[in-house]
Amino acid sequence: MATPTQPKRRARIVAGSAKAARDSAIYLDERLPFGRWLRPQLRKLFPSHWSFLLGELALYSFVLLVLTGTFLTLFYKPNPDVAYTSVVEISLEVRGGLLMRQLHHWSATVFVLAIVAHMCRVFFTGAFRKPRELTWMLGVLLFGLALFESFLGVSLTGDQLAMTGLRQGQGLLLSVPLVGTYLSAFVFDGAFPGQVIPRLFVTHVLLVPGILLAVVPLHGLVLTWRQKHTERRATAADERKVTGGPFFPYFAVKNGATALFTIGFIALLATLVKVNPVWEHGAYRQEAHPPSAQPFWYAGVLDGAQRIVPGWEIPVGGYVLQVGLWIPPLVLLAFFGVLLFYPFIERRYTGDGDHHHLLDRPSQAPVRTALGVAVITFFTTLWAGMWVSAAPPAMHSAPGLPPPPPAPAALLTVPQDTYELVIAGLRVAVFVLPVLAFLITRAVCRRRSA
Repeated sequence: MATPTQPKRRARIVAGSAKAARDSAIYLDERLPFGRWLRPQLRKLFPSHWSFLLGELALYSFVLLVLTGTFLTLFYKPNPDVAYTSVVEISLEVRGGLLMRQLHHWSATVFVLAIVAHMCRVFFTGAFRKPRELTWMLGVLLFGLALFESFLGVSLTGDQLAMTGLRQGQGLLLSVPLVGTYLSAFVFDGAFPGQVIPRLFVTHVLLVPGILLAVVPLHGLVLTWRQKHTERRATAADERKVTGGPFFPYFAVKNGATALFTIGFIALLATLVKVNPVWEHGAYRQEAHPPSAQPFWYAGVLDGAQRIVPGWEIPVGGYVLQVGLWIPPLVLLAFFGVLLFYPFIERRYTGDGDHHHLLDRPSQAPVRTALGVAVITFFTTLWAGMWVSAAPPAMHSAPGLPPPPPAPAALLTVPQDTYELVIAGLRVAVFVLPVLAFLITRAVCRRRSA
């Protein structure tokens, strides 16, 4: 008769661990019914088309932003006197600091670009319609917060380029009648630059990220999970049909691959492409020229608009109203207001109050598509205004003093006469091109949908 052999120690450990895990799951499920909630969630269907992953690109860029920003916060000194020095030390002396800075910067760039691409996909396919108006409005809020957060981050470096942008912002605040001086004092705590760096740091590290950490899960997880996803007309015939793959394992694996691709692509950019070399710009000096006439692309539309709009001034009751300075930010504010409430505006003019789960092809909504193309053309024209600059005038020193250093050349520097001609052409184009884009796009869409 054979004597039964005892299982080996490794097999006993595996069996015991499996039994402990099973017993723990049963214990928790009896008290907190996770299984009853989790089972249908794991089987929830998600779309398979690649365009639905644009939101995930923004999400994983945001995760990398938080991680790298936490690292940089450990070494950054938010003091106006040493902010620039600490950024240089992070870049050149802290081990891995330059890579972290570049990862953080490129993550912000991909984050904003992914949001723009995602919003364009949602807008042109009509995915913002009832019952997804709140999701759209949260997306617009995220877009505005991302742009504002990016501007704050670029300004924290304290170099010549960053402080020049802040100086322009102070000029805009001072131009506000009656309260401009108080607004500037509140933001800068006195004369420029004052204590603006610590205040920007708190806003950039605590306030805006706190709002983002609350809004991102609500927009990307809670509302999306509670609602049926939209369907492409190529794969569904009616509003009630749901197609796609289950969250687990289909969409979970797809999301994991998207996360790895996003992080790998950003890491490749951070490794091979230099961005924002503050040590080349130098510390801020009030008498020095800005290192370049081109700002970061986040502020490109606003900067280009400031160049295109004439410098109109209207004297009223002892005050000089700087209308030319106010028009660009007011236009941008109006754009975000219309964008925020666009689902309700479209419903008001179309009278369509039904629930929609099927996406439109762009050609099926000629007016909406033409309007979107016209807006993109309008902002592209404004953005083009920042790429050309007039050659700076020759600088002369007083007798007996050394000549001043020449101002650094911008990306595209042209003579003053050519610059004025280009600006005049852009002033015409900013009104003509969007109208042409609207008419041509609407005609093409109507022909394709006929």
